[in-house]
Amino acid sequence: MHNNIIDAIGMLGTLMVIVAYYLLQLERIDPKSLGYNVMNLVGAVFLFFSLCFNFNLASLVIEVFWIGASIIGLWKYWRRHAVSEI
Repeated sequence: MHNNIIDAIGMLGTLMVIVAYYLLQLERIDPKSLGYNVMNLVGAVFLFFSLCFNFNLASLVIEVFWIGASIIGLWKYWRRHAVSEI
């Protein structure tokens, strides 16, 4: 894959994580919301993807944990909504 495309995917991931964090700090998004957790997950996956081509161990480790935290957030979101629908 062309390096510019890989870099663009990584930068898009960075932008998504940063926007999610700023929205959280500005109290414009609920940290328990679907949108917040999806933005973090997709951003971290995009960054992880770019790191597969431009490896950096420290960044890879933080992205693995970021993906894990986002998956936990999504699982809790779906669990809360499944219980509320019963």
